Amino acid sequence: MPLGDDGLPDAELSEGREIYSSRCARCHGSSGGGGTGPKLADGAVVAAYPDIADQLEIISDGKNGMPSFAGSLSESQIEAVARYSREVLG
Repeated sequence: MPLGDDGLPDAELSEGREIYSSRCARCHGSSGGGGTGPKLADGAVVAAYPDIADQLEIISDGKNGMPSFAGSLSESQIEAVARYSREVLG
């Protein structure tokens, strides 16, 4: 289970990991190294979207080849996967 800043298991990050594995890894790579979609790991996602609100918008609305997830993920699920990509992969 991914840990939060306090070193304790973080349920939201765990949910984000599950969503990332099932919805994002196919294009962004299982560890965020990129593929069809851009690299997210090693700080790439934070560099591209310093304000998490911009990343949330991309996940919700889609952009270029990335589909919109607003119809299939709740707002809290979108926040969880964004946090996971920034805090665990990033």
